[in-house]
Amino acid sequence: MATVHDIEFKDPQARIAEAAATAPAAGDVLPDMQTEKMVLNMGPSHPATHGVLRIILELDGEIITGAAPDVGYLHRGDEKIAENMTYTQFIPYTDRLDYLAPLANNVAYALAVEKLIGIDKELPPRCQYIRVICCELARISAHLLGLGAFAMDVGALTVFLHTFTQRETIYNLIEALTGARFTTTYTRIGGVSRDLPPGWVEKCRKFLDEVVVNFDESEKLLTRNRIFVDRTRDVGIISKEDAIDYGLTGPNLRGSGVDYDLRKAHPYLVYDQMKFDIPTGSVGDCYDRYLVRMEEMRQSVRILKQCLDQLPDGPVRIPNGKTVLPAKEKVLTKMEELIHQFILVTQGENAPPGEIYFGAENPKGELGFYINSKGGGTPNRMKIRAPSFVNLSILPHLLPGHMMSDTVAILGSLDFVMGECDR
Repeated sequence: MATVHDIEFKDPQARIAEAAATAPAAGDVLPDMQTEKMVLNMGPSHPATHGVLRIILELDGEIITGAAPDVGYLHRGDEKIAENMTYTQFIPYTDRLDYLAPLANNVAYALAVEKLIGIDKELPPRCQYIRVICCELARISAHLLGLGAFAMDVGALTVFLHTFTQRETIYNLIEALTGARFTTTYTRIGGVSRDLPPGWVEKCRKFLDEVVVNFDESEKLLTRNRIFVDRTRDVGIISKEDAIDYGLTGPNLRGSGVDYDLRKAHPYLVYDQMKFDIPTGSVGDCYDRYLVRMEEMRQSVRILKQCLDQLPDGPVRIPNGKTVLPAKEKVLTKMEELIHQFILVTQGENAPPGEIYFGAENPKGELGFYINSKGGGTPNRMKIRAPSFVNLSILPHLLPGHMMSDTVAILGSLDFVMGECDR
């Protein structure tokens, strides 16, 4: 376990005690303030809600006494759509969950289906390494945007420009790899759609050397910036117990000091062969969540360098024509492969009856897929555990007692995406 470097402003326990002593309790009417409470709608059209999130705030002056998040404005019924599609046909819909990390969504969904079919242990080594590369690039990309937007919400516009510059480089790498910048649909059941293009590894190495410089510059602008520290330190404190009770995952859980990461706790792909640390916070405030994400990007760079150094040769898909589409040249020249392609395209992969759950460590937290199958090429039921939806559940408990202006900092530190929340 690695603890993010803490700024020595004050002992963590003293910070918690001071914040608890000075924060007004929910529902208290402070002297010298109005006695009638006001209801204020924050969102769904508000830049700081990072999408169509509406929060019904009850205010006593500037103090929040009640908060009720109202979600569902972006609802598209992905889970029901999945029940009317083959497993492969649903892959593009996973791009639209956390649309800041489509590659990671693709991988998580494919691993869930492969677990159901029983081919998760057959993935070629090169395919597994490429999938880890995709997940960690997606993590850096999502965190860059999350931290840039968080900083901009509290007044630091320059950081947003720094993070977007490197994010554009990631999109160039993703476009060279998948043919698309945003909605990639790169992963396939049993592999990936194509191998790494020539020269891609060298371009990725160059990016990794450049992005760590960007991390240093962003930290110089934020980590000891008095305005940023005052807006985030001792604000939005989530205790370790509350983080666990509300089911938080990802950086929001680790920011509260819980050393839990699915890549370590329940390793998948080749994460058990990677050397990396799990950064955790000590207080659980907005500042700690910022530090955790900053360190997580450095650890992702560390993982990516190991993957590029150890990347093996070999196929990128399972050589099984009944699960993965056969090569086009074989489809055009051999009857058996033609039949396999026809069945896969029209009926889908033949999954056995049963049910499985698989969770992956996505940038926002644990993205999980529960699949209930009655056999055949389409799921009987599917449930998506969206980390953004679960993470937002703590707002009614977290916001009361804070100033209204603190809402912006707290929302930015939680780093959610409404496309995933409203799935």
